[in-house]
Amino acid sequence: MTARLFVDAAEVALAQGASAELPEAAAHHALRVLRLRAGDAVTLFDGTGGEWRATIAAAGRRGATVAIGAHDPVERESPLAVTLAVSTLATDAMDYAVRKAVELGAASILPVVAARSQGGSRGDRRVEHWRKIAVAACEQCGRNRVPPVESPQLLGAWLATRDAGKPGVVLAPGGVATLAAVGVADAIDVLVGPEGGFDEAEIAAATKAGLRAVSMGPRVLKAETACVAALAALQALRGDLH
Repeated sequence: MTARLFVDAAEVALAQGASAELPEAAAHHALRVLRLRAGDAVTLFDGTGGEWRATIAAAGRRGATVAIGAHDPVERESPLAVTLAVSTLATDAMDYAVRKAVELGAASILPVVAARSQGGSRGDRRVEHWRKIAVAACEQCGRNRVPPVESPQLLGAWLATRDAGKPGVVLAPGGVATLAAVGVADAIDVLVGPEGGFDEAEIAAATKAGLRAVSMGPRVLKAETACVAALAALQALRGDLH
């Protein structure tokens, strides 16, 4: 598989027939991590849609230059736009949740801070880290549009402002509904709690805000596992995992 590299459209204008210097982060990944050399083929994408065939024209200690070829308008976005609102988790668990959410086609990722959240006070300093994980996941899985990772919000603030008419679920071990029973057109919010779960008041606030409490089966899943299970199930039911 040809190596895929993300280049920010604000830094590099991709156009067929042009040559461009790779941004520092992309050059480091290509030359130091992937060990690519001059003459190697790469695929470039900038998040605006589609991807470009390219070749590394020159590589050196100070960076790399690419010759940009044809544009392919291919898209790999799911027809189901899932917003994953997930409680801030411990570092490794949150990194895993963000990475897998991107691979499973989440349209956007919103960290929320609940009563039992971990790392909430450090959330703003972790946002750029999560966004880099989202970019790397797109490079790996073939997505050409990087889903936004929003700045953390207090759970109550998000619930107060979300569109109550939009389909949405909150994952709750005591929920009586299932994902298969939830009516979904083309968009849904999925709220996942912290390691210790949401408290009763938070579940009540979520359901009052229009979210339906659903169970993920007879076993209690870890928060990061619940993110993956819910996204995979929704993509199988309404998205592009058929």
